[in-house]
Amino acid sequence: MEDTRDLAERTPRSERKRRDSFGMFDGYDSCSEESTSSSSSEDSEDEVVPSIPASLPIIKNNGQVYTYPDGKSGMATCEMCGMVGVRDAFYSKTKRFCSVSCSRSYSSNSKKASILARLQGKPPTKKAKVLQKQPLMAKLAAYAQYQASQQNQAKTKAVVPAESFDWGRYICSNNTVGAPVSCFKHAPMGTCWHDIEEGVRIEVLNSDTNLSTKVYWIAEIIKLAGFKALLRYEGFDNDTSRDFWCNLCIPEVHPVGWCASSGKPLVPPKSIQHKYSNWKAFLVKRLTGAKTLPPDFNTKVHENMQFPFKKLMRVEVVDKNYLCRTRVALVEQVIGGRLRLVYEESQDGSDDFWCHMYSPLIHNIGWSRSIGHRFKRSDITKKTEGQVDAPAPLFQKVKDVDQSGDWFRDGMKLEAIDPLNLSAICVATVRKVLADGYLMIGIDGSEAVDGSDWFCYHGTSPSIFPVGFCEINSIELTPPRGYTKLPFKWFDYLRETCSIAAPVRLFNKEVPNHGFRQGMKLEAVDLMEPRLVCVATVTRIVHRLLRIHFDGWEDEYDQWVDCESPDLYPVGWCQLTGYQLQPPASQSNREMPQSAPKQKKKAQQYKGQKKKSLLRMKEETAEVDEFTFSQGTSDQESNGSGSYYIKQEP
Repeated sequence: MEDTRDLAERTPRSERKRRDSFGMFDGYDSCSEESTSSSSSEDSEDEVVPSIPASLPIIKNNGQVYTYPDGKSGMATCEMCGMVGVRDAFYSKTKRFCSVSCSRSYSSNSKKASILARLQGKPPTKKAKVLQKQPLMAKLAAYAQYQASQQNQAKTKAVVPAESFDWGRYICSNNTVGAPVSCFKHAPMGTCWHDIEEGVRIEVLNSDTNLSTKVYWIAEIIKLAGFKALLRYEGFDNDTSRDFWCNLCIPEVHPVGWCASSGKPLVPPKSIQHKYSNWKAFLVKRLTGAKTLPPDFNTKVHENMQFPFKKLMRVEVVDKNYLCRTRVALVEQVIGGRLRLVYEESQDGSDDFWCHMYSPLIHNIGWSRSIGHRFKRSDITKKTEGQVDAPAPLFQKVKDVDQSGDWFRDGMKLEAIDPLNLSAICVATVRKVLADGYLMIGIDGSEAVDGSDWFCYHGTSPSIFPVGFCEINSIELTPPRGYTKLPFKWFDYLRETCSIAAPVRLFNKEVPNHGFRQGMKLEAVDLMEPRLVCVATVTRIVHRLLRIHFDGWEDEYDQWVDCESPDLYPVGWCQLTGYQLQPPASQSNREMPQSAPKQKKKAQQYKGQKKKSLLRMKEETAEVDEFTFSQGTSDQESNGSGSYYIKQEP
């Protein structure tokens, strides 16, 4: 973070002269906007390709808001289906459609629109001329069919446009805070955000002006919530009437001094234009000693928005229908580091799966064979042109473990987050020990005979816990399905099943200083429907474990998630990357399933006996197997520090 220097010293001496009556700060030239446009013979001559200014941060298309991180290049939006993806991977030279089918559908819809124009007495387009020989009744029938299809699409559409949710208003009205960007190391700028704080000054577009060209003014960060900041223009002092929220990573946000070096106009808002006669002196006084963004801030944002995975890369990913095995899938889209993977055998591309590129659910080709994991072989014999195996270094690394000595063994008992019901931590068993520290885990009482519902966790995974973890931390433990001796007691269960608990020393006890606090807002993936990213709240913290609540939904939809999960994102991540954000559910759309994005849990999963309250923390220590656990403290839960376990008997 650099101190703000005298702005007059940054201005060329030849340009230090008084501007016109608009009150422009001395030494700034008028802004010139450059835009580019392109056309292609693949598109009809009537279709005009809108120009995209390189500085334009947000593009609206089909009622949705998308961001172009670097202007013309970067991301693109299909004009037919609204799909967002990497521009280079889009169809046609103009990059207007994500596929050939969308291009043809768009052409077909254009013809129908031309029919409507003809019926309304408007001159037909060239596309519609081929239809002029059709009888009027045929045209009316075609138009009626088109209208019906549009109405049906509107009724069944479940996705709410991103622009319909206002994070700033939501945070202010609920008097809440957003989790800092520094809490999300996997997110763009997650490791570069430590210098961004309240009081920092930036140069941003001036929206309070009558000028036809883009002009800028200096604003102060009043409040931070993830990527978004509440800003106040310099000169308004304590007047909050013009405060506004802005995503700090959009291209129109710059450090102080950028206008001077770029020749852009710096103009005070018209509301306070006559408040000071000498704006230069005012700014020099206010900005002396103040902090601003690093000079390479925009460059870092651009670099952080580049992702190594590309379309048509082949990976191994968990089979969403059979958790015990993996399948080959192709990368179809990359949005903000999230991957839309299409299983290789999918004929129409509809059999897909969403996950982050750092997810523990995806691996390089050959991973399953190397560790002894189940794998479904593909029947595809001919690869699509352009396919390539994703390089192994692109995948998240796991901690090396020594399995030669004391390690997990088949039949050991533990507690684990149920991947089919992420609101529950269940009694579980190690069913098979794989290579490289991986384990196949089964939920007691609900396992299939053939083990098709076993799931793979690494031995250092933060989603598995030693026996007694839930009781110590007052978390409701889901007992085995059909187990009648309630309340559930681990000591009795181990004796009845002739089992032993996995040693405490084998579990991951590292608790990073993650920075999350109870009540913080964020954007979180609904892992039961992983294509959805929703408005969410941290409602509980147990060491490194976070309880995520989806705003507007019942507690049964909550999820236990690790603090370093790549499925958590700062406020404003969806706007920055162009991903669709699901706003809080209202009572009305909870009552109407067709408009509610979230779905009920799968029928085969078992949640155990529903209790009215969590298990109370006991005063005495509980002895389970040969290990003794101590009682957790409230400080450990509130600040995310400390250790799971205090004492372990030899």
